[in-house]
Formats: sequence, structure tokens, C-alpha cells
Amino acid sequence: MASQTRGKDAVLLIPGLWTVGGIMQVLGYQLRAAGFTTENFSYRMLRQGLEANCRRLQRRINSSSYEQIHLVGHSLGGVLALQTLARYPEAISGRVVCLGSPLLDSMAGRRLAASRIGSRMLGRTLPEAVFERPLESWHGVQDVGVVAGSVGAGLGMIVTPRLRRPHDGVVEVAETCLPGITDHLELRVNHTGLLLSKLAADQTAHFLRHGRFQRA
Repeated sequence: MASQTRGKDAVLLIPGLWTVGGIMQVLGYQLRAAGFTTENFSYRMLRQGLEANCRRLQRRINSSSYEQIHLVGHSLGGVLALQTLARYPEAISGRVVCLGSPLLDSMAGRRLAASRIGSRMLGRTLPEAVFERPLESWHGVQDVGVVAGSVGAGLGMIVTPRLRRPHDGVVEVAETCLPGITDHLELRVNHTGLLLSKLAADQTAHFLRHGRFQRA
């Protein structure tokens, strides 16, 4: 599963809800170009609940031979990363970057959950992680950086056309502002663009190295 020869450090990429693997590969390619080794993590976000997927991620981390692991999660993937570390605080010694993650709430998700079809589309993990047992603040030992998009174009505009600005078309910027995180950055991209943007990848790499985003 490793994308390069094994070294001391690795970045584990965690996809969000409905994220196509090929899109995550773009971010992986950009991080590898920046000098990181990357691996992909998959989980059953629809059929399995939060606790099962937290255990799955923790086991994946434990099975790694890398000396240090960083976590980079898009949308629900970032939520799962922090929910896992809240349960297994010593799981990693590296840093975490959440890209467009609804860490506090999800208005688009709540609107989708209001219908039977929408509820099935959301699956089990997101409602449990964001609605039922949301994080209130971050107290973990790991540095956590959050990148939020502010270009309002995406699926969320179909489900919830009245998202509060600024938003990335799916997640409101306010929903990403978890108290206690190390750093927060807004970029002019939409929700999917957080995975495609070279600037977002560069900022992710900078945070993983330095524990802060780069500012002019």
C-alpha cells in the first residue's frame, strides 16, 4: 500500500463521504512531490458506525512500521481522524490536517438527514460523529491544522441553498472552527477543490513540517 519505499515518516490520507479514490490520489501525488510518503486509508463510512471506524483507523496506525505518522483527512475523514485521536490519544506522534471538515456541525448534512433517502446516503458514521457525539474542542497532544474553503459551489448548495457564508459549497467555514486547534486557514477553493488545489497541498505540507500554515 505504500506509495514509496518505507521511511521514518508517512502521511495517511483519509477520504471524506462519497470521495472518489482518484481525487484523493491528486493530493497524494502533490504531497509525494513535496517529499512525503503517503498511504491511503479506507473505511466503511455508510454501513459502520463511528466506534467501529475509529477502531479500524487505530488498528491501521498500529500496524504501520513507520516511526511517525501524520493524518490528513478530507471532510468526514478529518472528523474521523480527530474522533479517533480523542479515543486513542497516543496513536500518533505526528500532526493532523483537516481539509473542509465539519468538526462542529453540518447544516448540509442535517438537511440531507431529514429525508429517508438522504439519511441512507449519509450512512452511519457522519451522523454519529457530527450530530450525536460532536467534538466540542481539541485537547489532544497533536498539532491540528484546519483548511477551510470559501468558494460556495458544490453539492451542498443543492441540498441547502442557504448555507451561511463563507462556505465551500458543502461545509460552512464556521463549522470547521473547532476551539483548541493549532491553526486555521481559509482558501479560495470549494469543497472538492481542497483536494485538487496545489496551494492547499502546499499548505498541508507546510503544516505537517512546521505545525503552522504559511502566511505572507
